[in-house]
Amino acid sequence: MELTSVNNTQQVPADADVTTSHGIALTQCAQKIKDLSSSLATEHRDLHGTVSKVGKAIDKNFVPDFWATSSEEHELQGTALHFQLHRLHLVGLLQRGAAAEAIAYARAHLAPLARQHERDLQVLMGSLAFLRVPGGLARSPYAFLLEPALWSDTCEAFTRDACALLGLSVRSPLAVCVEAGSLALPALLNIKQVMMQRQVAGVWSTRDELPIEIRLGCQFHSVFACPILRQQSSDANPPMRLVCGHVISRDALHKLASGSKLKCPYCPVEQNPSDARLIHF
Repeated sequence: MELTSVNNTQQVPADADVTTSHGIALTQCAQKIKDLSSSLATEHRDLHGTVSKVGKAIDKNFVPDFWATSSEEHELQGTALHFQLHRLHLVGLLQRGAAAEAIAYARAHLAPLARQHERDLQVLMGSLAFLRVPGGLARSPYAFLLEPALWSDTCEAFTRDACALLGLSVRSPLAVCVEAGSLALPALLNIKQVMMQRQVAGVWSTRDELPIEIRLGCQFHSVFACPILRQQSSDANPPMRLVCGHVISRDALHKLASGSKLKCPYCPVEQNPSDARLIHF
């Protein structure tokens, strides 16, 4: 009966008046659509709740195993972050006087690391003897375990390992540049003042180099030395990448080129000198 009413409604011209039967049919269709939408929404919520429960179960059981696996890989790479985190937790147990819990935790988590951190583990176990002494660890030879330096060392290790995994520098590039500038600027300002007094300041501005040597302690840029001419590259003689992938300086490129042909000095590939590309470090 309802289907017939809907079909009749579809056959009615668009400009026709809506009769009572048509209105009833439309109301019934709208109610069916509303019920169907509500049913689908309920099923979606139930499905989402089930998936969420499964996800939480995976997190509870999978994360510890994953953390242990990744930590073992980090131990093989020479990092001590795994041990430092367990040490902080163990020290927290010692501060609360939970000797039995601390021993159980050490057996479960620190025993596998005894080979790499034998001395540190001996210190932690030795501190257990002073838990019953008046004053506890704070008045024992192991009072240094309560110092904030342990937290600072762990934070530094975490930052260092995280930056290593992400391929980032531990120190901010901006901080490095500012430090380099603070070391170099005083000497440059002094030499500039001397040059202005002697009226030779123009000599500095016409050269692409510093008038004095600035000791920064480290190199803050990449350097390329041409393997052919044994010269360090510069703006006038930059490094050039050949088609075969080998890199030489521009001066070496011009000297090795013979017209429109160039044979790589390291492989048998022949190429056009104009195909070489400038490399920026």
